[in-house]
Amino acid sequence: MVEEQNKSKRSSDILRFLAWVAGIILLNLVAANYFFRLDLTEDKRYTIAPVTKQMLQELPDEVVVDVYLEGEFPAGFRRLQQSVKETLDEFRIYSGGNIRYNFIDPNEISDEKQRTEFITNLAKKGIIPTNLRATEDGKQVERLVFPGAIVKYKGKETAVNLLKGNLAASPDERLNQSVEGVEYEFATAIRKMAFQGNKIIGYIAGQGELEMQEVTDLLGSLQEYYRVARGELSQIPSLEGLDLIIIAKPTSAFTEADKYKIDQFIMKGGKAVFFVDALNANMDSVGAGGMFAIPYNLNLDDLLFRYGVRLNPTMIMDLNSGFIPVVTGYMGDKPQTEMINWRFYPLLNNFAKHPITRNLDAVYTKFIGTIDTVKADGIRKTPLVFSSKYSRVLQPPVPLTLEEARMEVKPEQFQAGELPVGYLLEGKFTSLFRNRRAPEGVQDTQVKEQGEETKIAVFSDGDLVRNEVNPRTGQAYELGFDRFNNITFANKELAMNTVHYLLDAEGLINVRNKEIQLRPLDKLRVREEKTYWQLLNLGAPILLLVLFGVARYYMRKRRYERF
Repeated sequence: MVEEQNKSKRSSDILRFLAWVAGIILLNLVAANYFFRLDLTEDKRYTIAPVTKQMLQELPDEVVVDVYLEGEFPAGFRRLQQSVKETLDEFRIYSGGNIRYNFIDPNEISDEKQRTEFITNLAKKGIIPTNLRATEDGKQVERLVFPGAIVKYKGKETAVNLLKGNLAASPDERLNQSVEGVEYEFATAIRKMAFQGNKIIGYIAGQGELEMQEVTDLLGSLQEYYRVARGELSQIPSLEGLDLIIIAKPTSAFTEADKYKIDQFIMKGGKAVFFVDALNANMDSVGAGGMFAIPYNLNLDDLLFRYGVRLNPTMIMDLNSGFIPVVTGYMGDKPQTEMINWRFYPLLNNFAKHPITRNLDAVYTKFIGTIDTVKADGIRKTPLVFSSKYSRVLQPPVPLTLEEARMEVKPEQFQAGELPVGYLLEGKFTSLFRNRRAPEGVQDTQVKEQGEETKIAVFSDGDLVRNEVNPRTGQAYELGFDRFNNITFANKELAMNTVHYLLDAEGLINVRNKEIQLRPLDKLRVREEKTYWQLLNLGAPILLLVLFGVARYYMRKRRYERF
């Protein structure tokens, strides 16, 4: 009887084992044919956006990514390094193996000459090293870190800077902002390299806009993603065929025919970005002895008013502003210059929580005005950029002299608060020419009075997209570069993000909305409770193991005592 029971139990155990083996094989077969991933984190930090997945799945050929963020780093940089690895692993999986990456440490090159040459080449490509200071074994050490990568595709390559974010934030917050932007930075670089853009951008000229040399960097950067054309409104019958137009710092009036072409372009779903000064102010005239800033006559007020915004003929002074060189004296016959705060050049570091401006660094502006919104049915108005709370608004005529830079600041005069200087407008716009005849001189006289769904952006500074030009060589500097202080501001990133948002029907720009919650440890509690938590982490696992062993012993004893 006992022997039969043993045989029956042995057969049951064998069947159970075979069932487990069959289940494991079946599970592997299912997993091989159906791909899925689970992200159990609260902020979905390991989840790749659907638009990025689709782009990776359509990747036609292999992309190679060389990452130079390698080596022994402090915790913050290790977190950024780990995030890059995890993101590229996800990219590799969703691309079907078309993403391959390597981590390279330039500091491991033993030959000093070769290392210097390698670092110089990286800098030329756009990977700028940063000097990292950290504490190791109680000693301060410095290490050169290369927070960037090179993305390569079919003989082409582009640089990706991984250390992003706002310089005004704390180091931990900036590193967290960099982690949030890893997916977007790599996805944008891959799209630029592997997918040829077919959208067409028109740069409008003919009304005294910025010359081509003054927008060289912006238009060159846009050409990496889109096709760019330049044209004068008076020379073309319409803007048909374009997807977006840019109007940058016009200085003379638009005719009614010009406005009609812009208006009908927007009514038919075209996008537009306006960088417009309301007041005429020129730094060359200021340096020559001073001037009065007076309003331009651009004949654009009614057009923008109909779309929902009004450019006020005002000028903002801000205590958070840039610096200019001013002659403060002479030593013999040589002038002595000093960098002095110029409050007519506000530094904008106050942004809306929007994909265009999220985690953006400061933006450099010159002679900027205020913007108000007006009623426009069906239009969503989103303020994007603001002055600091220590601002002041001046009405024209505004006296501009270098003496103002030397004057003592009166804080009570700078209490205007945060003033919007950039707006995003979305919806179905109403034509300026509704219930009106088309102006003379246009070919298309059939007025479209109600527009299709579209987007436009308006900024009250024409110089926001103007790159400086080297006076000696005639070469254009990078947009946002301040040659007097050797600092690069985020002007280009703001302009590029705006264009991407207006034209990006797939929504890749919305990946910038990714938010990872920073959860820092309470350093005071860590210091006070260090011993307690060390003992708990060491003792608790051992105690649980002992309790489990004792419980299992008594359970087995109780089970087999019946026999």
